[in-house]
Amino acid sequence: MSLITSWLPILLMILSLLPLLLIFPKRKPTKLPPGPPQLPIIGNLHQLGNLSHRSLWQLSEKYGPLMYLKLGSLPALVISSSKLASDVMKTQDLIFCNRPLFVSYKKISYNFLDLAFAPYGEYYRDMRKICNNELFSIKRVQSFGFIREEEVAGMIALISHSASSSTPVNLTDIMFSLTSTIIGRAAFGKCYQGGEKSNFHDAFGVVQALLTTFFFADYIPLLGWMDVVTGQQARLEKCFRDMNVIWEQVIDEHLDPMRVKREQEDLVDVLIQVQKDLHLTRDHIKALLMDVFIAGTETGAATVVWAMTELIRKPRVMKKVQDEIRRIIGNKGKVEEDDLDKLDYFKLVVKETFRMHPAAPMLITRETTQQCRLDGYNIAPKTLVFINALAIGHEAESWKNPGEFWPERFTDSPIDYKGQDFQFIPFGAGRRICPGMHFGVVTVEIALANLLYSFIWELPSGMNKEDVDMSELPGIAVHKKSPLLLVPIKCIDITNGKTNE
Repeated sequence: MSLITSWLPILLMILSLLPLLLIFPKRKPTKLPPGPPQLPIIGNLHQLGNLSHRSLWQLSEKYGPLMYLKLGSLPALVISSSKLASDVMKTQDLIFCNRPLFVSYKKISYNFLDLAFAPYGEYYRDMRKICNNELFSIKRVQSFGFIREEEVAGMIALISHSASSSTPVNLTDIMFSLTSTIIGRAAFGKCYQGGEKSNFHDAFGVVQALLTTFFFADYIPLLGWMDVVTGQQARLEKCFRDMNVIWEQVIDEHLDPMRVKREQEDLVDVLIQVQKDLHLTRDHIKALLMDVFIAGTETGAATVVWAMTELIRKPRVMKKVQDEIRRIIGNKGKVEEDDLDKLDYFKLVVKETFRMHPAAPMLITRETTQQCRLDGYNIAPKTLVFINALAIGHEAESWKNPGEFWPERFTDSPIDYKGQDFQFIPFGAGRRICPGMHFGVVTVEIALANLLYSFIWELPSGMNKEDVDMSELPGIAVHKKSPLLLVPIKCIDITNGKTNE
């Protein structure tokens, strides 16, 4: 919805149609949750802003943790408390687990053949089984461990070149390159190179933007033609064609009888086999690949960058976590995945990052399937449901000093991010919990642990921790607005595993 503000003047002009509203009969009043006043036709669309998770959080502080909005012609709820999140994603999960049929969702998902955006039903349950059993099982995720470790080692070697000259590195770019390469190798056995890599990243960046772009057809159907006038529809079609070419090429390469078979199956290999067994189409494979990249690339990169951003602003925490990692790993030269469970304080740092900066602070929009009641209010079918994971992770009733980055809050705490504790839901919960959670977490942990083990990190010359920009970019996965530039100082000799401290 990041383009709402760009088209707001047009929407306001449409208010000239206000007299037409007088000819429509008024509905009988019903007991709805509190919410801000609405404008005719556009309702509360003008109040979403570019960073909807922030603007809706701010509105919820005034109108309450269950807030009602009208977004064009669509009724909407905003959930900003753990109690209500539990009711929505546990007690009444079956009623609240559908997806809206948004224009961008439909196109990018090959007419809802994926998992993330598919409406809830038998088809969704079948695809969920495929993802849980074939793509993201613990065994499958572990089988890609060598890819993660190889790519992380390459990242550390690359950063070491800058460390020798005390040159700042752009951790934002480095992390996006790392996560996209890991996902690329795991998903289809290759990573893009040179101009090919740039084309892929450009196309994928457009996908991310379009999934949060405002389309008139979604919210004010009578004005759907405006999507053509503004060029949004053409942009969506071009993005889809560009990504489709990439996916077709990937599948063709895997079906080539002359292709050299690898010992390790990638996700496309798995999906092709599943396709034969369950009679799926190529579009099913392409839709699931789109999900894998949307969920795996941006979120992992953003999380590591936010973790390093918080740590550089908290020298005490940085020193404590680095001391733990180096004490336990010793002179081994690198952190391996088998080491991660030994790093107790490090795990707390990761949890606190998920709480402070959930990669998808506004969980993917849900929709009610039928009439229901929530917290004493009447909720109509086909009501949009926005669950604000960021606001819930900062709820004063659940967290002491919620605005402070303080990993110790999780010491001896049973609260975890796996969907059972509703005050902490970075991956969602219930029937719509992220199936790739384990893959995402281990990618974040192995990358972050090696960054902290291998280098001392400093801000560029002349910059203080108070100068670090914490502003955000809009999107499903919320990135730091300005790149994170830090100076690495090598403290681990990666050639012989000896500490240089």
